[in-house]
Amino acid sequence: MDITERFLKYISYDTQSADGQEEIPSTKKQFALARLLADELREMGAQDVTVTDNCYVYAAIPSTSSRDAKTLGFISHMDTATDFPGGPVCPRIIKSYDGGAIVLNEKSGLSMSPGEFPQLSSYKGQDLIVTDGNTLLGADDKAGVAEIMEMARYFLENPSVPHGPIKIAFTPDEEVGRGADRFDVPGFGADAAYTVDGGGLGEIEYENFNAASAKIQVNGANIHPGSAKGKMKNALLMAMELQGMLPPFENPMYTEGYEGFYHLNEMSGAVEQAHLSYIIRDHDKQKFEEKKAYIRRAVSYLNEKYGEGSFVLTLKDSYYNMKEKIEPDHLYLIDLARSAMEEAGVKPEVVPIRGGTDGARLSYMGLPCPNLCTGGENFHGKYEFISIQSMEKVTDILIRIVKGFEKY
Repeated sequence: MDITERFLKYISYDTQSADGQEEIPSTKKQFALARLLADELREMGAQDVTVTDNCYVYAAIPSTSSRDAKTLGFISHMDTATDFPGGPVCPRIIKSYDGGAIVLNEKSGLSMSPGEFPQLSSYKGQDLIVTDGNTLLGADDKAGVAEIMEMARYFLENPSVPHGPIKIAFTPDEEVGRGADRFDVPGFGADAAYTVDGGGLGEIEYENFNAASAKIQVNGANIHPGSAKGKMKNALLMAMELQGMLPPFENPMYTEGYEGFYHLNEMSGAVEQAHLSYIIRDHDKQKFEEKKAYIRRAVSYLNEKYGEGSFVLTLKDSYYNMKEKIEPDHLYLIDLARSAMEEAGVKPEVVPIRGGTDGARLSYMGLPCPNLCTGGENFHGKYEFISIQSMEKVTDILIRIVKGFEKY
């Protein structure tokens, strides 16, 4: 099985997670892929293969080195995002992409072109895997899963290649922010690790957003509109008032690079009660704290205006910038990844993540864990695609990282 067959096999499993669930995994269907991966790892000859009750897959590849080498881990997540339908995926391979518009769905007329997605131009001549526009592709992060599995196969089939101990983990529920909740860092037993969960080929990431969620319940008072004067409190309008108080340009559609934002990602309700759900993001810890303080002040002001209890805020930190854990003692992981990419003929680019990964939380749990590219593009939507050649390159990069890590 080559990496294309492996990837197409994995995306045939609908593993979409679900927000707001207490249990891990949030959807039982993630177990189907977890068990498949465990079976494949056992067949390859991996050791200590386990699927936990919470749907974490762990495996080990023993050292072939004559040295007392440190242990390196690789981690990807099995679930797919909640932003768009997760399956059934109907993939198509565009052989030797010609650089023009790609018709994703002839029936609906849906297409994507370099005019709208300039990065497409860099894939001319490569083989691209796309969807029919009705679902996610699932390259986030089944491309990472497939690449790690191919790396594992290489070392297990070539025991004469010297390397230190390798640990592998596949997690559930990363897309709903809970991928690290039940991760057994001591049991995993790695000294350092990489998540393989990034985007375009060449990306290396060890800076991510500080992240929080803000859920706001707005309590109004519904009265018949014919006799509502001086009595009605319209929760919908009150919710809109709160949104209007937030800085208009600190919004995802106006920000890039290191710029943070408030993102209203869900809103529902009626006159009596409304609900707002925000995510708050910033790379800078002080600006992150200021954003949280601002939303608290806005809620406090509106409670003074409409009466205490009109706005109920639940503010919760999600994860923090792993830069604070990587920079002091673990920048060698970035140097190693950069060297591996250069050896593989890939231009490395160290970029900030405008999001988060399992690695961000794991770094604060004692496992330094920067993020590597998968080669995928346009995650979380119908325009998601990946180059077969990119997946092959990432696999090569992972192999080179393992070989280079032995000296540590």
